[in-house]
Amino acid sequence: MSGRSSKPTIGALPDTTVESPSVPIVLTWLVWTLFAASIAVLIARVRFGGSWEIPGVVAIDGLTILMWVVVTFFSGIVHSYSRRYMAGSAHETDFFLAVFGFTAAVMGLVAADLIALFWLLWLAMGLVMAKLVGLVDGWRQARAAATVARRYFLASSALLGVALTVLWWTTGATTISGIAAASDSLDGAVWLVAAGTLVLAAIIQSALVPFHGWLLSSMTAPTPASALMHAGFVNAGGILLVRFAPVVTVDTTFMLAVVAVGAASAIGGKLLKSVQTDVKRKLGCSTVGQMGFMIMQAGLGFFGAAITHLILHGFYKAYQFLSSGGQIEHTSPSEEPSHTVGYPTSVVTFAVTLLTGLAGGILFAALTGKGTNMDAGLLLTFFVVFTTLHAARNAVQTTSLSRSARYGAVPLVFFPAIVIYAAVYETISGLLFGLPMVTAPTELTLLHGVIAVIFVGIYVGIETGIHERSQRLYVALINASQPASDTLLTSTEEYNEY
Repeated sequence: MSGRSSKPTIGALPDTTVESPSVPIVLTWLVWTLFAASIAVLIARVRFGGSWEIPGVVAIDGLTILMWVVVTFFSGIVHSYSRRYMAGSAHETDFFLAVFGFTAAVMGLVAADLIALFWLLWLAMGLVMAKLVGLVDGWRQARAAATVARRYFLASSALLGVALTVLWWTTGATTISGIAAASDSLDGAVWLVAAGTLVLAAIIQSALVPFHGWLLSSMTAPTPASALMHAGFVNAGGILLVRFAPVVTVDTTFMLAVVAVGAASAIGGKLLKSVQTDVKRKLGCSTVGQMGFMIMQAGLGFFGAAITHLILHGFYKAYQFLSSGGQIEHTSPSEEPSHTVGYPTSVVTFAVTLLTGLAGGILFAALTGKGTNMDAGLLLTFFVVFTTLHAARNAVQTTSLSRSARYGAVPLVFFPAIVIYAAVYETISGLLFGLPMVTAPTELTLLHGVIAVIFVGIYVGIETGIHERSQRLYVALINASQPASDTLLTSTEEYNEY
């Protein structure tokens, strides 16, 4: 159309004639060097086995090395992407120093055995992430968002401090490995305080409902920082539960409560996402739901599955955030409102999606052995069936292929995907060998079945659009997904200025 530029932009493009500071270049090369070194250590671990430690201070085991590889890879991508994204910004050097500092804190956290060191790095990780959220200090919304995030992170650190102090006082151990070795002696009110505060610290850091407010208020962070947050920072809750698995698995009733909390957040995240129009906020609500699934897997006793989930989710969410600008650019306004409705009315479509989901669960059970016994593995396999069915349904309804081609393509795509997922799960579980607890499936109870039934019922209600008929529910979801009022952008001109 006449009068319209072929390359629309928002704000001024970076001045490419200005010499870039050396800090971003040096740190980008350094983080990729750390990634290469982590790969070398992983190969050495697989080939020679064993673990390395400084007794009483750090312990480099399978989880440490695996997370080093994942964290440095994500950080390397963010560093490289940000070389252009942050070019010309007055905050460029501060941004790179904070991102690299966050990377170093996480690498130290997953290696720490001394509980005091673990706590200090947990605190540092939160404070650095809060700095990234409020990086643009001239923007009052960014400062407010940083304050909100900092409050949540300090609360999480305080709860973790209580848990570690109680565990030290009860067991006399000053290391995570020492606490794990003495976990058989834990019970009663003292154990409940320790386990409860550990789980609370984890779910705050992972932004589960009702502690998701900090995540939805953090949209002032630069997009690469958001990618690192959703692909790495929120995963800290899962790491915490894996490290202290011998503590939280002492009581099966407590584990059931963890499953319920995770399931509530998984459904809550999907409900919150259904009323969002902003791309980044939709991704944020998706993270709330996905972290719920991760915590639920830990509550079932499948800590290897929780680690697998957080890694795969990290890859997916990092890509989604870094490509969010392109998604907006390629999206055209539509006169038709979007709905979450749409369960297939065709009998054939329904049969294809249902059979694909069931076959996917059987394939997963055959490859991993999960779901073949009367324990929590059945529920884990159930959620694999459920996830496969949901993905197959979306593929059948949104793919532009002919109907017959879609029906044939769905199993051809999803069955190999399940094989790959099962292989990744088994590989990661193998790398975690040597941890005090990787798989500790709880006994299947009637309450597990009740949670599954409620979960499915709410999901079907969402997918068939029942929830859209209630104005009260819509308003409640809008209110629940609102960021802190002083973090809301009120002027696009003010945003462009920074």
